[in-house]
Amino acid sequence: MYEKSVELLNKAVADEMSAVHQYMYFHFHCEDQGYDLLAGLFMKTAIEEMDHIERCAERILFLGGEVEMISSLPVQKIHDVKEMLVLARKMEEDAIRDYNVWANESSANADAGTRKVFEGLVDEEERHFNQYDDEVSSLEKFGDRYLALQSIERSKNVAAGAPED
Repeated sequence: MYEKSVELLNKAVADEMSAVHQYMYFHFHCEDQGYDLLAGLFMKTAIEEMDHIERCAERILFLGGEVEMISSLPVQKIHDVKEMLVLARKMEEDAIRDYNVWANESSANADAGTRKVFEGLVDEEERHFNQYDDEVSSLEKFGDRYLALQSIERSKNVAAGAPED
């Protein structure tokens, strides 16, 4: 009866797993380049995406389905910060579109519980989109100075004796 909902939820699991992998890749490279604030944003988002996987998996199991733990896309090996942010923004935009459609499909299949899961994910993905959109805007507005400020922030913390992560 809920096969379509399980299928949609597993698509969401795959997309969220891809997002976790991509954002952790960006986290590692931003941290390596000295952009601790952006590295932290990518890591925080990856953790929130893991929570999305858990919510979808719980719903799949409730519906009697099997959770498929397969990423939908390979990690894109991007090292340029602006390209990272633009891709992150696009990923969130795609997720918002998909989850809105899937919420409507779930509702059409008389599955209000799955609809609510997708609607909750839309709210969080919209917040992620806004965060990445703000970062892209700041980078476009201030250019390399914006990134230099992040490097300076790391240097100040190291000089003050703050522990490095």
